[in-house]
Amino acid sequence: MTVYLPATVGMSLAEVDTPSLILDLDAFERNLDRMDASLAGKKIRIRPHAKSHKCPAIAKRQIARGAVGVCCQKVSEAEAMVDGGVPDVLVANEVVGAVKLRRLAALAKRARVAACADDAGNIAQLDAAAREAGVRLDVLVEVNVGANRCGAEPGEPAVALARAIVACKNLRFAGLQAYQGGAQHLRKVEERRAAIEKACARVIQTTDLLAKAGIACEKVTGAGTGTYMYEATSGIYHELQAGSYIFMDVDYGKNEWTESGIPRFEHSLFVWTTVMSRPTAERGVVDAGLKASSVDSGMPRVADVEGVEYVKASDEHGVLKLTGTRLAIGDKLRLIPGHCDPTVNLYDHYVCVRDGKVEAIWPITARGAVW
Repeated sequence: MTVYLPATVGMSLAEVDTPSLILDLDAFERNLDRMDASLAGKKIRIRPHAKSHKCPAIAKRQIARGAVGVCCQKVSEAEAMVDGGVPDVLVANEVVGAVKLRRLAALAKRARVAACADDAGNIAQLDAAAREAGVRLDVLVEVNVGANRCGAEPGEPAVALARAIVACKNLRFAGLQAYQGGAQHLRKVEERRAAIEKACARVIQTTDLLAKAGIACEKVTGAGTGTYMYEATSGIYHELQAGSYIFMDVDYGKNEWTESGIPRFEHSLFVWTTVMSRPTAERGVVDAGLKASSVDSGMPRVADVEGVEYVKASDEHGVLKLTGTRLAIGDKLRLIPGHCDPTVNLYDHYVCVRDGKVEAIWPITARGAVW
């Protein structure tokens, strides 16, 4: 099978084929700097979520700056990270099914690997898989802190699961997973802060009962790009799982970012696209549609050019509404994805650009994995 690359190192951005996923390295590195600066002096560690980038090259750059490891959502992502040289991975999700459990346990022979649980039966399955593989797995209890997705209810239901983990010979209770995903895109600063205050109350309810039960809780982990400073200053969380801060997207750009001490990260990830048709003065069409940019959180936004709005996507076409703007067939545009995570999952490589030149090509080795 021929592997096609849309660019080569040293090529100008104008020469890069489309649609391609472009990473502005200067903006990306400034975002890393902003995160580092915002956490300086705080007793908190960052474990960035790799579901955003799916790329060991990025994960290792984050670890080189002090990250304790990365998070993943799936065993396949964890395998890609470990294969790429990442030594510490938390699958911040439940792992269910005999095949996945065997793969998770096998991975624990090669790296430090942890997973989450919110069910006693699943804990028994994790224990059996670890016993079969001859490893001891770290397991965190996932607590529902308000997102109403996965997670045991706070307090005694979560403590009962911690007791179940402690009773397993092949598992180690490693703490609590407490991610309030529903808070990340609440638009108002006050709304996000209030949601995390409620999440923290649920965590405290649980950690107080764990202490009374004599169960040490070494770690509370969670947080995302939209709220991480509230978790960081809560005195409750030990690890932060922010992921999208390195890229940002249209949806995160709709949040208010006005509170003192919270950095405003910049857009570094773009879909590079070509104008392929100009049917009318008011309409243009580009070659980046649904297979080039996820629209689950809204349409992409055209960067750099006024009077151009991306209004409709089909499989291989993106329709632009033009207002007093001259665009010619063959012109190229940068699109800011509506949602960075699923957009990344559509591509095999990042075309890494600095000063208008391709500096590197980074493979997205965990993309497309659904197991």
